[in-house]
Amino acid sequence: MANNEIMQIGWEEWVALPELGLPAIKAKVDTGAKTSALHAFMVEKIIEEGDVKVHFGIHPIPERPEVEVYCKAHLVAEREITSSNGQTELRYVIRTIAKFGKKKWPIEITLTDRETMAYRMLIGRSAMEGKLSVNPEHSFMLGALCPSGYDDIVPKRKKRKMKICILSRSRNIYTTDRLVTVAENRGHRVEVIDATRCYVDISSNKPAVHYQGEVLPRFDALFSHHVNTNYYGIAILRQFETLGTFCINSASAIAHSRDRLFAHQLLSRAGVSMPTTAFAHYPGDTKDMIKILGGAPLVIKLLEGQQGNKGVVLAQTNKSAAAVIQAFRGLKANFIAQQYIQEPKSKDILCVILGNKVITAIQQETSSLEILTDEVTTPRKSHLIEITSIEKKLAIRAARVLGLKFAVVNFLRTKAGPRVIDVNSSPSFKRIEKISGLDLGTLIIDYLEHHARPRLPKRVIGYSI
Repeated sequence: MANNEIMQIGWEEWVALPELGLPAIKAKVDTGAKTSALHAFMVEKIIEEGDVKVHFGIHPIPERPEVEVYCKAHLVAEREITSSNGQTELRYVIRTIAKFGKKKWPIEITLTDRETMAYRMLIGRSAMEGKLSVNPEHSFMLGALCPSGYDDIVPKRKKRKMKICILSRSRNIYTTDRLVTVAENRGHRVEVIDATRCYVDISSNKPAVHYQGEVLPRFDALFSHHVNTNYYGIAILRQFETLGTFCINSASAIAHSRDRLFAHQLLSRAGVSMPTTAFAHYPGDTKDMIKILGGAPLVIKLLEGQQGNKGVVLAQTNKSAAAVIQAFRGLKANFIAQQYIQEPKSKDILCVILGNKVITAIQQETSSLEILTDEVTTPRKSHLIEITSIEKKLAIRAARVLGLKFAVVNFLRTKAGPRVIDVNSSPSFKRIEKISGLDLGTLIIDYLEHHARPRLPKRVIGYSI
């Protein structure tokens, strides 16, 4: 092949970055991006003999997060990069040799946090210009590279001591106390922070979270329990994410789950089975909305606020439904109305999700008219139940659609199949532990120890519209 001949590549390819000690990394070709991007964490700018460099870590294999490679490269620039979601971020730019098949040449790469992405690297236009052309119908046209080259790297499996933040109103809350006790017994440093007492320094260079007159340290991991669900509480959690803290449930995931209308819209779009749901604003549309749902009885839910049974009313006649709706409108409260499933043998099931697994399922023994009303906050009887593979997939999918790694998915087992009625992003431990016998505190800390990785703080500059 002549040196000036343009090679064809597929929409995804194996690439080697030999100067960084990366013999194989799966990359996605992105012709919409000018500069290539590489996943990085623990990024530090250093000076060696007058030369400015960047030291950083990378998890080159998404399926093996225990494999960590630490790299060093010359710092070319700090550049504003706008991602596909419109977010503009100030990133470090390095130059290194990239090997495509049997040919190699220097390319510029920006460093960013791609921990949650399927591809640790994106190949941009500047790396391909005059050398590569893309065939979007094929992949791995340059052949495969074996990631076994990382096998000699000793996995970082030793448990490191972490700084853990728990966003909670008080240490005395059962869930908070369980997490603090388990974490401290394992040697981790834990701080319980009330989000309403935090204030932030929103700076592109030195963003920080302040608490009671002190600048909080950078935490490795964060667990939020009953975070204030208004704009302020979610904003504080988002600021911790900006600093690179690993959050078991992200700010956006919690916000999505707490907004019942948006959560139902996301679940519906993803094909998750739910009872028929309606939303209306104009008072004159109330009768037609009730008609859409098949008439009373029907369930009326406040859109924001507490999850679970709170903020939920069962209206057993069309007249009472209209009265409740009128009362909510008088309070200027947003709400949705939902079909009430009248099946004597329907079962109300709580499915606890951690990561991508169902760790337990609990059936709530209530009468058919008590399942969704505020009158029964604690069912008379609850017991463990085996659920089907279809129900497991439904529960896991519901949590995943909302972006939740820890959640309780509430669904009804009906003749037509399972129907999701709620997804709780901040479940309390006490009742679940009592019924299931699980030690949720230990399971959560185990999850943080295995999944919390140092993240690259995002130096967000702005958003394009």
